[in-house]
Parts: sequence; C-alpha cells; structure tokens
Amino acid sequence: MAEPRTEALHRNAEGLDIQAPDTILSSLADAQIEAAKAVRNAIPAIAAAAEIIAGRLNGGGKLAYAAAGSSGLMALADALELPGTFGIKRERIVILIAGGDEAFKTLAGGPEDDTDEASAAIAGAGIGKGDCLIAISASGSTPYAVQALKDARGRGAATIAIANNKDTPVLKLADIAILLETPPEVIAGSTRMGAGTAQKIALNMLSTLTAIHLGHVHDGYMVNLTADNIKLRDRAARIVAAISGHDKDAAARLLEASGGVVKTAILLAAGAANADVAEKILEGTGQKLRPALSAIEGNKGAKAPVLKTEPEKGQQGD
Repeated sequence: MAEPRTEALHRNAEGLDIQAPDTILSSLADAQIEAAKAVRNAIPAIAAAAEIIAGRLNGGGKLAYAAAGSSGLMALADALELPGTFGIKRERIVILIAGGDEAFKTLAGGPEDDTDEASAAIAGAGIGKGDCLIAISASGSTPYAVQALKDARGRGAATIAIANNKDTPVLKLADIAILLETPPEVIAGSTRMGAGTAQKIALNMLSTLTAIHLGHVHDGYMVNLTADNIKLRDRAARIVAAISGHDKDAAARLLEASGGVVKTAILLAAGAANADVAEKILEGTGQKLRPALSAIEGNKGAKAPVLKTEPEKGQQGD
C-alpha cells in the first residue's frame, strides 16, 4: 500500500530541528498557504455538497458531522457556529466525535478505531432518510469516520466525505467526495496543520454556501443570525439599518416590533403591515429576503393609481 500523502516527509523538513526559528516559521507559514490553495480544486464538489445539505435541511432533516481527532475539532468548530451565525436550529445539527465528550479533554487516538462506537452514535442520533452526514478524515481511512458513513448511508442518509488523500475508503463510499489534496506536512503526519487548515476552509465554504441556499444570507449580511448577546444585537440593528436605509435607532425599534427577527424587521421597514404579514411573505419565498422585498414592492406598485410614463426631473429610477 502506497504511503499516504499526509504521512510523507515535506521537502523543507530535513534539518528542521536545527534551523533558525524564522526559517522554521517561514516553512510552516508557506505550508499553510499551500494547503489552503488545495481547496480550490474541490470547489465543484463543495458546491454539489452544499446543494444536497440545503435540500435536506429544507426538508426538515438533520445535518450530522462524524470525525475523529483533529478532523473532529474542525467539524466541531464549523457545526457549533451554524445556529448563532445562520439561525439553523441546534437540534438540527449533530456532532459525532470519536471518544464522545471525553475527546474534548484528551483527544486520545484509540477511539478513532472504534467502529462499534461509530455505529452506536449514528443509531443514537437517529440519522437516516432525509438527513445528511459529513464524514471527515485526513487520511481518508479513519475507521470511525468510515463506519459512520457506512451506517448513515445504509439508513438512507445522504453522505459527504472530506479527505486529504485520494482513492481512500471514505471518498469512495460517499455520495459526494471532497478531496483536499494538501501537500505533506512539515511535521510528517501532523494533520492538525495543513490538512486541518484545508478542512476548516472547505467546511467554512460548505456551510456558508448552504446558508445562502437556505436564504440566510443577503448581500453578505447574516440576516438569520441569532442575536443572543450585546454584540449580536448591535450587529442585528446595523444589518437592518444597512439593508432598509433607516438609521440605527429606527432599526432597533423595528427589531423590537419583529421580536428580534432580522428579516421580519427589514420587511416591516419595506412596508409590511405587521410582523405576521412579513412572516407569511417569507414563508411564500422560502425564507429568502430578496424575493420577499420584491413582493412588497410589487404590491405597492399594484396599488398605485397612476403609473408615470416618464420620471420627473431629478427622479430618474435606478
């Protein structure tokens, strides 16, 4: 069996331990940059995966992550951010890490070989038809990740795999295979470095595109955020102000009238009669703000008694 790319020796590794600190750090930085570039080749697969995830979430399903070790930490970092950033309900996000809660204290290596634990985790989370699982493994052959993917697939879930070595089991088994062919690590096999960086970037891209498909992003604003602290309440007001054209104080009042829901506040600013009406408009547009705003503008136009054939001086349309 050929040596996995993630286990090979990096071209700059010889004599690493006797090099000057600046030289070592330059090698480490360059390796991270090179690893990040590997994500570009995976863009088509990431796009396909995001469409599948959005479809499952739209249909009421769950999104699960399964991984071990450093890959598990990358999964954890992505998954925990989704409710706050994009308003995806926490009960719809499942995080399965080899070793369970104990992994957050020791990150021991042994649990990554425990296929029984993986099967029990999939069953315990009720992963099945209508759901989606992302299995992440730098090597592409981590037993925990492979077994979780097998079980999820067998139970009818859609499956996505992220790995840093090609032609590996996890990629071959998944519906969508995301290969991040990163170069060898400066510290051979230490996939928390380049491979982990590429995984985090890919997960950032995947979850963000999913959120865009779900209507949780508008003009680069997180319009479905959960504003549960001072910073985020301030951000919510700034988002409403920026999109609606109102000042921040007015935006804060609109947010209060909307129950703190950013999209609803923006529709109130655009002319929705009340929060209930705004929410019904959003239901009709699949929670997408742009068509909801167009619907309100269309209704205004339909009620206008006279349509001017030419704009008045100084009133040229955009």
